[in-house]
Amino acid sequence: MNQPDEEGGHADRTEPLPESRRLRRPWWLPHFLGRVPLGLEERHLTLVGLVSLAAAFESYDLSMLTSALKQIRESFGLGQSEAVSLFAWIRLGAIPALIVVPLADRLGRRRVFLSAIVGMSVGTVVSGFATTPTFFVAAQTVTRTFLVAATACAVVIVAEELPARHRGWGVGMLGAIGSFGFGFGALLYAFVDALPWGWRTLYFVGGAPLFLLPFFRKRLHETSRFLQERQSRVANRVDPGAWISPLIELVREHPGRSVAVAAMAFLFSAGATPAFGLLSDFVQTTHGWEPRSYSLMALVAGGFGVVGNSVMGWAADRRGRRPMAALAFGFFPFAAMGVYYGPAIFVPFLWAPFVFFLTGGNVLLRIIATELFPTSSRNTAMGWETLMETLGGAAGFALVGLLTLPGSSIAPAAVAVSGMALLAVVVIRLIPETAGRELELTSRPVGD
Repeated sequence: MNQPDEEGGHADRTEPLPESRRLRRPWWLPHFLGRVPLGLEERHLTLVGLVSLAAAFESYDLSMLTSALKQIRESFGLGQSEAVSLFAWIRLGAIPALIVVPLADRLGRRRVFLSAIVGMSVGTVVSGFATTPTFFVAAQTVTRTFLVAATACAVVIVAEELPARHRGWGVGMLGAIGSFGFGFGALLYAFVDALPWGWRTLYFVGGAPLFLLPFFRKRLHETSRFLQERQSRVANRVDPGAWISPLIELVREHPGRSVAVAAMAFLFSAGATPAFGLLSDFVQTTHGWEPRSYSLMALVAGGFGVVGNSVMGWAADRRGRRPMAALAFGFFPFAAMGVYYGPAIFVPFLWAPFVFFLTGGNVLLRIIATELFPTSSRNTAMGWETLMETLGGAAGFALVGLLTLPGSSIAPAAVAVSGMALLAVVVIRLIPETAGRELELTSRPVGD
């Protein structure tokens, strides 16, 4: 029987299941997300389910600003163009995460992940008490810092523990199950006008993960790859507390890959983030929708769209990372054009492919970022990729704000800026294919 070590990891592992054996579907895996792949072990499913539960709370927090932007800006007396600028500042609030995320490459994925859950929960609750735009931005800055750290650790934990041929499925499932948090937030948003403190109540609910912290601490183990890497550092007398060393190693040892991942993440996020983040405000302001109408669309049509997480992850394991990423990046701007320029009655039907390509693109970004770099700087690479997403999203919002005149619709600018995602298709061709290969092979520098 495996014995847990002091970090909650396991010193040895059981033999993998035969490829011909398929485990029973766990309770948390809906039928519409497909079957359990052949060859996965029970511990793999337990890990994916556990980390996905935490990811659901992350998605819930992110859904608040997307859904309730109109109510938030109106409570602060802001117009649409001013709210876009506010959104840009909030996205930039994740920059401090570049200090926190590399710590997971020295202190451990588990330790930083659990700390991030606490930080994002507290920051979410504090956001609900904001009385001014500045207060709100400050609270969201803290929240975004820990959200980025939690997301980076979650993806790395799944990527490091699952077999090579099923990494895409695991990261895709992480996004798909996590999306239920967004759905729960959309459901609550339908009653925003009836809640005792309006949109603020939505943020107060975001503190729920604090009550589940003992559960996560007990069941989440450190990854075996990190434990091996830590032993190697100790043997070679490397300072495990030096947070900056993974970042230096990342840029020094892998300059070409670092730049390519940064460019791809920046361009896709710049095009996709504002188009998605501003849609709730758009349909309520332009088409006169009620909050419940947006919530219904997010729950029903969005339910079909979030399948993009699992489908694109599964397809990337079989067809390759590069072609699937090019598909998602290339089709997203056209889906955005349909959502913003199509008749109001068609918006719910166009929302499904819109979300499908958005979530699929995000999944591919995260899979690629974890596979191109070694264990010693893998979490830092995820932080680097997420930072570029943050900067790209902020730049996208800033561009939409600059291109939108006061009192005019945000649709033309949102659609025009979404075209930046097409440039990411060019960048993906510069990145080596990593599908089906062990992390120790995909992270070897070739041509950097």
